[in-house]
Amino acid sequence: MTKYKIKIIFLFLTFVFLITNVAFTQDRIIKLDKELKNLAKTNPSLLEMVDVSVSGVSIQEFLRGVASNVKVNISVDPSLQITVVNNFSDVMIIDMLLFLAKEHDLELSITGNIISVSKYNPPVKETPIQKPRELIINYNKDKDLLSYELNNDSLSKVTREITKQSDKNIVLGTSITGKTVNGFAQNMSFEKGIEMLAYSNDLLFIKNEEGIYMLDKPEPTKNNNQGNNANQNFKTTKKETKSKDTALTVIMQGPDSILVKGQSVQIADVVKEVSEKQGVNFCLISEIKGKTNINFSGITYEDILNNLFSGTDYTFKKQNDIYLIGETKAFALKSFKVIQLQNRMVDKIAEVIPAEYKKDVEVKEFVELNSLLVTGQATKIAGVEDFIRNIDKVVPVVLIEVMIADVTKKKTFSAGVNFGLGDNSSQKTQGSLFPTLDMRFSTNTINNLINSFNGFGWFNIGKVTPGFYLSIKALEENGILRLRSTPKLATLNGHEAKLTIGNTEYYVEEQNNVVGTQNPQNITTRTYKPVQANLSVTIKPYVSGDQQVTLDIKVTQSSFTARISESAPPGQVTRNFESLIRVKNEEMVLLGGLEEQSNSDTGSGVPFLSRIPVIKWLFSSRTKEKKNSRLNIFIKPTIIY
Repeated sequence: MTKYKIKIIFLFLTFVFLITNVAFTQDRIIKLDKELKNLAKTNPSLLEMVDVSVSGVSIQEFLRGVASNVKVNISVDPSLQITVVNNFSDVMIIDMLLFLAKEHDLELSITGNIISVSKYNPPVKETPIQKPRELIINYNKDKDLLSYELNNDSLSKVTREITKQSDKNIVLGTSITGKTVNGFAQNMSFEKGIEMLAYSNDLLFIKNEEGIYMLDKPEPTKNNNQGNNANQNFKTTKKETKSKDTALTVIMQGPDSILVKGQSVQIADVVKEVSEKQGVNFCLISEIKGKTNINFSGITYEDILNNLFSGTDYTFKKQNDIYLIGETKAFALKSFKVIQLQNRMVDKIAEVIPAEYKKDVEVKEFVELNSLLVTGQATKIAGVEDFIRNIDKVVPVVLIEVMIADVTKKKTFSAGVNFGLGDNSSQKTQGSLFPTLDMRFSTNTINNLINSFNGFGWFNIGKVTPGFYLSIKALEENGILRLRSTPKLATLNGHEAKLTIGNTEYYVEEQNNVVGTQNPQNITTRTYKPVQANLSVTIKPYVSGDQQVTLDIKVTQSSFTARISESAPPGQVTRNFESLIRVKNEEMVLLGGLEEQSNSDTGSGVPFLSRIPVIKWLFSSRTKEKKNSRLNIFIKPTIIY
């Protein structure tokens, strides 16, 4: 695949070169045509028509014969080795010269009325002088921290710049003075930075007791002690060699497709070999230890690193086209990502993430953006993000329609006779006869009624004393009261929706305080305190995958009863129930059974006489009341996405 792409690129460049060359030649011929036509204005012989047929004649002899025939001054470079084979018929001298210049790549120079013919030498393009790339190297002397970003930079220039900034001598071996290096380090200790630069570029790093650093080509030997024999004044601090007992195979199958095979191979060797084959820039932040058995085919470079470091203490991070590789605890390998939630609230979402996902990862809630800020290893962050994406689903909204119907039936019967003495002589007889009987008779009306009976035989009742009155009452009431309300509530799945309807009454609470000892004063404080009677409905919906809705319902109803005195708080009656039901989407359910019944039979009258049948209605007053109240609640959930 790679060879095929190289051929395509080569053919494309060749085609571009040919097109450019043809365009340039065409421009040159047009320029010569203009110059010859200008010369023809003073020498019309150039416009004459000629017939010429030659074969195997040198260009010098050909043009000399043409010039003699038409009286044109033509000078031909004797060094030209061109043989002319042409047959020109009825052609102008100008066209013939232009044809020869184009056909044989000739230059026509005009001096006065003389035409000079020579070999055309194209102008040499000046190659722009490229500025050397500035080295990106920084050294903090106060903290002894070294930072660099290298990309195919000369090792000798790099060490010279580091020595200038740090005043620490670095010596290069003669075999590596022309070597180029790659690497990246950010605020790393000086010695560690030089050590990582050497290790990532297959160099031997040595430091002696005097603090002089040496970089050299590693020796092809298994015995690390031989490095000490080269110079007893130096101490070898790092050296890595590949084991000959193991075989590592790395084959490029495509631009980003790699085959890797190996048994008991060093992880560091796999990283270096694959990186070199892929042609990527990498830097080892820390030493990679351990062996692995590996067998991948058709896999990308980053997938190899992900699988290679899975379950280890190593990771990688791509920064500015450079792969930083090392231990997960290294600060330079820390990554962060803002994961924005699309359908859920970020509040308390961090508590849902399993502890295994949050290991070695810091998760913080960013409420303003409804996002999570995750800091840690890149692969760990990817695991947290995958978990968040799996649970960040659309949360259904449940619209709950509640219909409350409260029906109260009441029946009251009141009857009796009241009479007595009072200052009612001036009061007129008044009241109603239909549909209720409620009359009050004055003294004069009662006496007139008695007089109508006094003329019958011996029966003589007499008259009532002034101020005597009589009241007769007979009343029956029936009533049905229906109260209905249809509120609508909306809430997220798994969250409560609460409705409260009620009224408030007040009662007075007095408090007496005595202030002072010699002249005590009594201060009375009156406080109006509220008492509430409410109908409260609390519903928490849970939506299932089959469009079923589970409703957790709590209903509480309280109502006022009569006060035991005017200053006492009103009494209360409370009814409540809880229910857990399951209904289909847009299906209505009826909740009932909150029923209240009350019977009342009260009366007052003359002792003993008020209990005798029939005549008891003349000596007493009675009231009977029967009340029945029922509360029904209809609930209809509707799922909205």
